Amino acid sequence: MTRFVSPPRDQLHKLRQPLTLGEWEVFKFFDSFLPLSWEIYLQSHLNGLRPDFILLNPRVGIAVFEVKDWNLDAMEYFIDKKDGKPILIAKKDGKKFSIQKSNPVKQIDIYKREIYELYCPRLQTKSGLAAITTGIIFPFADDERVNQLLAPFVQTSELCRNPRYFTISGVNALQQGQLGKVFPEGVRHSSNLINEILAKDLRNWLIEPDFAATQRTPLELNTKQRDLILGRTKSGYRRIKGPAGSGKSMILAGRAAQLAIEGKEVLVITFNITLTHYLGDLAVRWPHGKINLRSQITWLNFHSWCKRVCEQADRMDEYKKLWRDHFSHQSADSNRADDEEMSEKLDRDLPDLIGTIIDEDLDQDVKRYDAILVDEGQDFLLEWWNVLRKVCKPDGEMLLVADTTQDVYGKARSWTEDRMKGAGFVGDWSKLDGSYRLPPQLLDYAKQFVEVFMLPRGLAVDIPSRPTDEFDYYPCKLRWIQTNKNSDINVCIEEITNMACQVDPVILAIPDITFLASSKNSGITIVNELKNRQIKVVHTFSDNSQESQKLKHGFFMGDARVKSTTLHSFKGWESRALVVHISHAFNEQSLALIYAGLTRLKRHTEGSFLTVICSASELLEYGKGWPDYRLIDAPESTT
Repeated sequence: MTRFVSPPRDQLHKLRQPLTLGEWEVFKFFDSFLPLSWEIYLQSHLNGLRPDFILLNPRVGIAVFEVKDWNLDAMEYFIDKKDGKPILIAKKDGKKFSIQKSNPVKQIDIYKREIYELYCPRLQTKSGLAAITTGIIFPFADDERVNQLLAPFVQTSELCRNPRYFTISGVNALQQGQLGKVFPEGVRHSSNLINEILAKDLRNWLIEPDFAATQRTPLELNTKQRDLILGRTKSGYRRIKGPAGSGKSMILAGRAAQLAIEGKEVLVITFNITLTHYLGDLAVRWPHGKINLRSQITWLNFHSWCKRVCEQADRMDEYKKLWRDHFSHQSADSNRADDEEMSEKLDRDLPDLIGTIIDEDLDQDVKRYDAILVDEGQDFLLEWWNVLRKVCKPDGEMLLVADTTQDVYGKARSWTEDRMKGAGFVGDWSKLDGSYRLPPQLLDYAKQFVEVFMLPRGLAVDIPSRPTDEFDYYPCKLRWIQTNKNSDINVCIEEITNMACQVDPVILAIPDITFLASSKNSGITIVNELKNRQIKVVHTFSDNSQESQKLKHGFFMGDARVKSTTLHSFKGWESRALVVHISHAFNEQSLALIYAGLTRLKRHTEGSFLTVICSASELLEYGKGWPDYRLIDAPESTT
C-alpha cells in the first residue's frame, strides 16, 4: 500500500510556495510514523485558507496542523492584553510589534471551526468535533518553551482545551519520533465518527487544484509551436491565427519569456484586464532559470497602457477629458445607438491622442520596447495596433495573435487584408490548426455550434478540429440545462454547489470550479448567494466601475476560492470545471461570446466538466443534442 500525498511526493520540491525547512521536517515525521492509511495534504486550497498540513483517514478522522519555523531566541516573544484578551507580541532591536495575525492558536481555531461547519457538513452535530484533531508544531523550538508561550491562548480557546484533540509540539517530540505526543489520534485504528462518505466531503476541498499542478508543468508544445516561440521573421512582424485551444496564447507567452531571457524589454498587451494574469501564468512555464518573468515583462491591457503613456508624458489632463466626455454623454435617457457611437468615438480619439503624444515625445519620456506582443487581436482596432507600433524600438518585434471566431466586440471586421498592408506585416498569417486544449468530445459540439449558428450568418470563423493521430484520453462530462429567465439564477446556484458531488468517483478540487455569468447583475446575485452558503468566491463583479477594475486586477486562477467572472472577462482563459450561464443569443457578438464560453474548457486525463444553464430559447434544439440534457420549467416563447 502506498500513502496518498497531495501534491504528489515527487512534486513537493517544485511548489510555487516552497515548503519551509520546518514543513519538510514535519512532512518527513508524518510520512515516517503515520500508518499508510492516513492521507497527507500540504498547503490545501481550503476556501481561501491555506493550512500547512491536513491529515485524513476515512476510518479514523481528520487532523489539521500549523507549522511555525520560529526561532524563539531570534526575537523576544511575550503576551500583552487588548480589551482584556491576550495578544501575541514580538520585540526586536528595541521595537515592539503585534504578531497576533500569525498566532497559531487563532489560526488553528479557524481551521477546525470551518472544517466542521463548512467542509464536513454531515459530521454529527454534537460529537463531530471530536473527529477533528488540531495541532501546532514548532520544529526548531523547545517543547516546554512553546507550551509556555501559547498557554494563555489555549486557556481562552473554545476548541483547543482537550489535550487529546489539540497538541502543541516542539523539536523534542519530532526528533524522538513521538507520534503519540504530536498526534495522539494517529495511532487509532477506527472511529464511528467518520466514514468514506464523510471523508469525500472534505477531499474535494483538500485535493490540489489542477491550476496549481499545471503551474509546475512545462508548456506542452508541438514542433510548429516551439519554432514560433524560438524564431522571428526577418521584418520582426508576425501574425498568428487559429481556433480556440490551438496554442496561440502559449506561443505568445512563451515568446515573451524567451525574449525576456535574451535581455529584451517586452510589453504584452491584452484587451481584457484579467487576461494578463493568465498569460503570466503561462510564461513562467517556459524554462527561464532564475529570471522573474512577472517583473521582467510588462503586462498591461490596452487602456492601462494608454493611461501610462499619458502619465509618463505628463498629459493626464487630456486623457481624463476624453473619459469625462465619454461618461458625461451616458445618461438615463441616452439610447443604445448613441452609446455605441460614443464608444466608437472614444476608440478613435484615444489612439489619436496617444499617437500625438508619442510623436511629440522628443525626449522619449514614454517607454519604448524591444518587443510588443498582442493577444486576442480580434478585440483590437487596427488603429490601436498602429499606435503600439510607435513604441517599438527600431528592428524590434511585433506579434499579433487572433481568433476571429471569438469576435465578441465586433472589431475583427476592421482587420481586412488591404488595411493590414500598412500595419507592418509581410506575408500571410501563420496558421494553427488542431485544438489541443479542448476535450475531443467537446470539439464536436463546438464545431456544431459554429456550423448551425455562425456560418449561416456569414461570420468569419476558424472551426476547431481534432489534432491528427491523437487518441482520446480525456473523459468529459457535458451537461446542458434548458430553463427560463425566472429560474436560471437558482439553477446556476444549485449547479455550482452540486458540481463536485456530480463527478464521483473523480475528486474535483473545489477551487477549480469557475462560473461564467452572462451579465454583471446576474453575477452579483449568484456570488452573494454563494457567500450566504459560506462558499468564498474570487470574482470581478461590482456596481462601481472603479471597484470592478480593482477586482479584475485581483482575479487569477491561483486564488484558493471558487472563481466567477463574466463570459467577456474569461475569454482567453481555461478551466477544467465550468458552469456557464447563457441568457441571450440574439446577435453576432452574443453568438461569438457563447462560442468563446463553450471553448474555455480544458481537457484533463482524469476528466473535465462543463455545465451550461441556458434561458435562451434559440438554443433549445442545439442543447437537446448534448449527452446530458435536462429541461427545468418550460422555456419562454420567442413570440
